[in-house]
Amino acid sequence: MKETILAIAGKPGLYKLVSRGKNNLIVELVDATHRRMPVFNSDRITSLGDIAMYTNSDDVPLMQVFIAIREKEEGKKASINYKKATSAELKAYFAEVLPDFDRERVHDSDIRKLLQCYNTLIDNGITDFEPEEKAEEETAEEETAEETKE
Repeated sequence: MKETILAIAGKPGLYKLVSRGKNNLIVELVDATHRRMPVFNSDRITSLGDIAMYTNSDDVPLMQVFIAIREKEEGKKASINYKKATSAELKAYFAEVLPDFDRERVHDSDIRKLLQCYNTLIDNGITDFEPEEKAEEETAEEETAEETKE
């Protein structure tokens, strides 16, 4: 999932990779419209899997932050109104999710954008934030368990 959800600089929202062309990508807006459009090499495209949040130790991948928010909110949208929240409220909420985040390098706008992305994904039924390697390992473990039962 994480490689197919993209952020494109200068364009609002999140996009899902649909197809690859010779000199472009075909993406679909992750919202109710599901509008498709081409994206070219000149656009700055970033996969959500390549984004990380600053912490006081190692950077934490965005997907792990999404997992922490999903666990805190029990799979629902974020309980904080990120558009109207004060700086202190945003940082207090984010400290519950990622206690070790770097308070100097993570700005309020970063937290707002993160919560906006999380809510967009939840609204559109995208809740699988686990790394694909972990998902593959779990599938292999389940298959092994089924084989031993037989």
